[in-house]
Amino acid sequence: MGCVRLRVRELADEKGWTLKEVSERSGVVYSTLRTYARSPGLATVDFTALHKLARTFDVMIEDLVEIIEE
Repeated sequence: MGCVRLRVRELADEKGWTLKEVSERSGVVYSTLRTYARSPGLATVDFTALHKLARTFDVMIEDLVEIIEE
């Protein structure tokens, strides 16, 4: 089974936003965003949060997720 890494930090940097700003814009809880941004690989991710983040960054979900092979 593989893990995924979310490109939250990179996309926020491209927009010039802090994680706090991403949280406010997306409605995703800040502590969740921090976990997503710091984790090198996640086994599970909240799909609703993915959808909100993709919409906030104006990207497809596929652009937000990086699959990490184990």
